Amino acid sequence: MIADNLRARAIVRSRIAGAARPSGGWLMLVTGLLAMIAMSIISVAQAASTPESFAPLVKRLKPAVVNIQVTQEPGNKKQEGQRIIPQVPPGSPFEEFFKEFDKRRRQNPHSRPSVSVGSGFVIDADGLIVTNNHVIDGADKISVSFVDGSRLDAELVGTDPKIDIALLRVKPEKGKPLTAVPWGDSDTGEEGDWVIAIGNPLGLGGTVTAGIISARNRDIRQGSYDDFIQTDASINKGNSGGPLFNVKGEVIGINTAIFSQSGGSIGIGFAVPANMAKPVVSQLLEYGRTKRGWLGVRIQTVSEDMAEALGLDKARGAMVAGVTEGGPAEAAGLEAGDVIVSFNNRDISEMRELPRIVAETGVGKAVDVRVWRNGKEKTFKVKLGELEKFEKAAQNGGKPKKPSKPAIHTVGAIGLKLSGLNDAVRERFKIDESVEDGVVVLDIAEGSSAAEQNIRPGDLILQVNQKAVESPQAVSDLVDNAVEQGRKAIVLQIRRNSNNLFVALKLKAKE
Repeated sequence: MIADNLRARAIVRSRIAGAARPSGGWLMLVTGLLAMIAMSIISVAQAASTPESFAPLVKRLKPAVVNIQVTQEPGNKKQEGQRIIPQVPPGSPFEEFFKEFDKRRRQNPHSRPSVSVGSGFVIDADGLIVTNNHVIDGADKISVSFVDGSRLDAELVGTDPKIDIALLRVKPEKGKPLTAVPWGDSDTGEEGDWVIAIGNPLGLGGTVTAGIISARNRDIRQGSYDDFIQTDASINKGNSGGPLFNVKGEVIGINTAIFSQSGGSIGIGFAVPANMAKPVVSQLLEYGRTKRGWLGVRIQTVSEDMAEALGLDKARGAMVAGVTEGGPAEAAGLEAGDVIVSFNNRDISEMRELPRIVAETGVGKAVDVRVWRNGKEKTFKVKLGELEKFEKAAQNGGKPKKPSKPAIHTVGAIGLKLSGLNDAVRERFKIDESVEDGVVVLDIAEGSSAAEQNIRPGDLILQVNQKAVESPQAVSDLVDNAVEQGRKAIVLQIRRNSNNLFVALKLKAKE
C-alpha cells in the first residue's frame, strides 16, 4: 500500500513537471491528481477495515463479557465421574500412587466442592447471559463476575447440548443495567475477516485475543449440526462460552472448542455461528428448551458411485437410509432410497446440511421436499413434527410388511450369492421371525466389488437402485438391467443389525 502511494505521488510530480513545459499539458496534470485522489481513497478504505488498534472497541465490549464460576458439591454425579490423576507414563511408580489418591478422594464424603470456570456474554441489559452448555453442565451453583469486580448469582434458564448452548439469568442491582452486546450476521463473515475473542482463559479474566476467520462451515464431528467458524484467534481452556466479535463489535460466534494435542491454543479454535445460536437462545428463553423441526428420516452421504448408479448429474443431496414409522416423512410418502435434493426450497448440496436446515424450520410447518426417485424428481408436502417429542417417546422401528420368496441365486456382476428367507437361513444368521423383507447375502466372491465394499454374509438386501426386492431373482434381474443400460454401478439398500445403509457397487461387465 505504501509503495503504491509513493508510485502515485511520483506520477503526479512528473506530470506536473510535464504540464509546466510547453510539451506538457493540463490533461496530464488532471490525470495525475485524479490518480493521487484514488490512491488516497483506497488507503482510507484499507485503514478503516484494518484498525491500527482494537483498544476503543475492546473498551466498549469488555463490560459485557463475563467470567462464569461453576461449583459442584461433594456427591455430585458429574464430580464423582471426574478424575484428577495427572498424566504419567504407563507403568510409572507414580501411576498406582495417583490412582489410589483419586480413589480415596472420590470415596471421601467430606471432599471439597469442585470449581470450574468459563466465559459468557450479556445479550440483554436486564440480565440474560449466553455461554456453553458444557461450562455449566452438572452445576450446583453458578456465579457470574463482571469486569468491574462485581459478582452475581445466576439461574439456569435452559440448555441445548446439541449445539452446546446455555442461557443464564442474573438480577442486576437497581439502577445499574448491564452492558449488553448485539448479535451479528455470521453468514456475512468471510475467511480473512478480523475477529476478536474476549474471555476467561485459564482463569485469567478479561483476556483479549485477535485473529481472522480461518475457515467456515467446519464439521469437527461433534454432532449432527456441526457448522463451526474456525479462527486463529488464541482460545484456551476457560474461553468456552465467550464471544467471538467482528470489527463492528457484534457477536458472530460462541467460542466452543479447540484442536490441540497439548490442551493449549495452537491457532485452531471453533465457534458456534451466531445465526445458529440466536434461534436456540430465543427458544430457551420462551420455552426453557428447544423445539426443533423433525422430518423422520435417517440419512447418509451420496457418493459419486451412488449418483452415477441412480442417474443423478452429480453427488448431491441426502440419501434416505430409513423412514421412521409414523413420522412426518412416512406420512407424506417418502421412502428409503429417495435422495432429498431440496428442502423448503433450499438445495441440499451435501448430506450434513439437511439436519441443520430441518432443525431450523418451525415445528408444524408444511414444507416442500423434493426427492430423486427412479430417475426423476418428485415433490412431497411434509408437515414437520417436533424432534424433542419424538426423542422422548422414541420406540423400536417399524415392522416389515411384505414376505419374500425363498430361493438361491448367484449374481456374478456384483459377486454375491443370495438366498430368500427360510428357516435354515434365519437360524444361521440369527434373523428374527418378525423380519419378513429382504434377500440374504450367503457368500461374497473374493476380489469382487461387494468384497471391496465390505458386504457381509447375513446382510439383507432391501432395494436395488431404489426398487424393493423380494427374491434373489429380482436382484439378479435389476442388476442385469443396469448392465444392459451401460451403468457402471448400482446402489443396494442393506439392513445390518437393525440398521439400514446404502452401498454403491461397481458392476462387472458381461464377458
